[in-house]
Amino acid sequence: MADGDVTVRERVLDLLVDVCGDDAVRDHLDDDLFELGLLDSMGAIELLVGIEDELGVSIAPTAVPREQMNTPNKIVAQVEKRVA
Repeated sequence: MADGDVTVRERVLDLLVDVCGDDAVRDHLDDDLFELGLLDSMGAIELLVGIEDELGVSIAPTAVPREQMNTPNKIVAQVEKRVA
């Protein structure tokens, strides 16, 4: 599959797997990654940098409350609404 065929959702999930170090994020799309210990504040920053590098979407750490970016589905939704 060419890069152009990869959806925003797939790219964000790939980044999440890399940052969290666990493929389980793909199977638990509504689970709180912070509560599960898969994501911490440093990981969240790493994820935001990756999203900006990979997708050209800049999300400031203070722009979105944590409870709006604590699950894979919520993170994908935040990125999708910012993609041009």
